[in-house]
Amino acid sequence: MWEGVVGRSKSLFMSCFRWGAGHPAAHRRPRLWLAASLAVAALTGTASTLAQSAGDIEVKVRPVARGYYHLREAMDLELQRKLRRSVRELGLEDAIEDKQLSVALVDVTEPGDPRLAMINGDEMMYAASLPKIAILFGAFQKIHEGRLRLDDELRQQMIDMIRVSSNEAATYVLDRVGRSYLARLLQSRQYRFYDASLNGGLWVGKAYASGGAYQRDPLHNISHGATAYQVARFYYLMETGRLVSPEYSRQMKEIMGNPGIHHKFVKGLEESHPDARIYRKSGTWREFHSDSAIVERAGRRYIAVALAEHRKGGEWLQKLIVAMDDIVFSQPRPIQSAGLN
Repeated sequence: MWEGVVGRSKSLFMSCFRWGAGHPAAHRRPRLWLAASLAVAALTGTASTLAQSAGDIEVKVRPVARGYYHLREAMDLELQRKLRRSVRELGLEDAIEDKQLSVALVDVTEPGDPRLAMINGDEMMYAASLPKIAILFGAFQKIHEGRLRLDDELRQQMIDMIRVSSNEAATYVLDRVGRSYLARLLQSRQYRFYDASLNGGLWVGKAYASGGAYQRDPLHNISHGATAYQVARFYYLMETGRLVSPEYSRQMKEIMGNPGIHHKFVKGLEESHPDARIYRKSGTWREFHSDSAIVERAGRRYIAVALAEHRKGGEWLQKLIVAMDDIVFSQPRPIQSAGLN
């Protein structure tokens, strides 16, 4: 049990020993501080006393998968507080309350120590073209399995599907991947991008063409859907080289670079921080607006996701990305994790 705590960060382990409850981690991540402190206590023979003083706090060491922590366990109290404050300052509290807006932010400056904040993160919403990232993923998974050949035409179609959101290209790639194959993959035990226990997630149940849906999602009857959390998790797996394979993760990220549509997240960052590098996919249909991205700027890196159902949703997202960028840069730089990479 203690190996995961000690391996996460030697510096945190030792500083918990020196500082105890006065360490900043005790306030920013109380569960993690307690787990690390219990590890120290176990070695010094004071575990029972410390555990008793912990009261009703649940001790949970983050589960580790291939050297990285599961994103669900990366909730950061300070990041969460700042995200809620930003939403309030933007006048979007009612949209949050009415489930018209969901947001996720992950600081991945140190990939082995992600920091997650989200509001309505498990609220599944219609996401228009954003779920085309699932088709991209399905194509590379099938290529990895040796069941699909990556030729110049397929690569160009994938680029057009992502960068300029071509519906014709998306339908072409989806047909090459296979509709039932993609549905099974999204729900597979390996990836679980659509997870009924988490209220759904990424879903593609209709071609990006005329005609009806062929398989709406089981929980909400949505043809093209997403939750902010599962989209953020998609990007985190890609960023850490665990989406299909390290090489195919790199190729998918490359395809998502150089966005050809300059609105929402891209517009907000181009106006406020033109030095930012953005890897993204957005979606728009009527009053539904969505955007998602990995943003790299000035030595920091973060994942931002927002889904909105409102005629002004595009404007919301343009402002939200600037606020989320400010949040990330207001955070202290993370201590480099030990023994995770």
